[in-house]
Amino acid sequence: MPHKNSDSLLEPFRGSGFRYLWLAWLSGNMTMWMHEVTAAWRMTQLTESPVWVAWVQAAGTLPLFVLGLASGTLADLLNRRRFLAMAQAWIAVVAAVLAVLAGTKALTPSTLLLLCLLNGVGLAFRFPVFSALVPDLVERRLLSSALTLNALAINLTRVLGPIMAGVVLAWQGSAMVFALNAVLSIAAGLLIWRAPIPAHAPPTQRTGLLQAMRDGVRHAWASPILRAVLFRAFVFFALAVALVALLPLVAKGIGANEATYTALLAAMGAGAVLAAMALPRLPAMAARNRIIDAGVWLHALATLGAVWAPSAWTLAPALALSGAVWLCVANTLTMSAQLVLPTNLRARGMAIYQMSIMGGSAGGAIVWGVVAEHTSVSSALVVSALVSVLLLLCTRSTTLEERNTHQGF
Repeated sequence: MPHKNSDSLLEPFRGSGFRYLWLAWLSGNMTMWMHEVTAAWRMTQLTESPVWVAWVQAAGTLPLFVLGLASGTLADLLNRRRFLAMAQAWIAVVAAVLAVLAGTKALTPSTLLLLCLLNGVGLAFRFPVFSALVPDLVERRLLSSALTLNALAINLTRVLGPIMAGVVLAWQGSAMVFALNAVLSIAAGLLIWRAPIPAHAPPTQRTGLLQAMRDGVRHAWASPILRAVLFRAFVFFALAVALVALLPLVAKGIGANEATYTALLAAMGAGAVLAAMALPRLPAMAARNRIIDAGVWLHALATLGAVWAPSAWTLAPALALSGAVWLCVANTLTMSAQLVLPTNLRARGMAIYQMSIMGGSAGGAIVWGVVAEHTSVSSALVVSALVSVLLLLCTRSTTLEERNTHQGF
């Protein structure tokens, strides 16, 4: 099929199904970033322990690791539209409970962590089914553009979410932020319900949940490319998460208040948004392996820059670089996974992929929190940067490239 000038970044929006889904993704991710910012900052007000603060990040991602495969399997077996809408309803309920507890001054560190875990459960059921739906709503030639638009939504909200959270925090407090999250989650659920999403073909034979999960794992293990994607995703995010998990303490270390902290998070999102503009051209500029390799080096540089930044003005560029690298690496890994997964196993395959990311992120956040507790925040960040480079040098033989045009299962 010849490529025309219309093959632009915005062409996936011509399909109403993708358009509705993208708006729901935008609204849903707005709540995700607002929750993350507000919960992390609220924890620093309840305790200054690096372990507790890092656990906020871990609590939000651990359920995606534990429940990801079951979620993806259910999404392959059940009605995906209904499944996704129910996940958004769950997130709305958790946000409403947080709003009530924050408004009545009843939040404690342990209660906050429990509700972050429950919010993560909703995310665990949302991510795999969303990833599975995208390739059904756009042509293969537009998949890179669709993934870029999804990444753009995440990073637009990474900019706007912290800004809105910071404004509302300063104006009305955390209870109002959580209440707003509940409203936005309901809006995302309504958009999903209205979206003209085609029904995916059910399995020809009825398969039990455990057997379907085993099928997904077996197919993932059978693909050398998918194995490489899972390994590199786990390693990259386990190390890169150190900067995200410890950022509230880095910000406090330079004397940041709520407004400065949210501005720093917005800088990270702004870097990702700028990187998104180049993403459609990136596959033609460099092989996927080279993109990941460069990302590891650049993120290590960004982490070291954050360690030695004396003020918010010097910390912001390091965070912008981190956000840009995070997006490019995640998009490259996601596209590599989606291109080798067949339709009937896509949700399970993407769930396993999400598990590798979230398992690395959750485990990394816990580890770097403990390291910071026993040494210092700066030491933990320096070690994470050095280890990421050393592991890159040891794992460069893994490849994300198809060896022939018929790579698959």
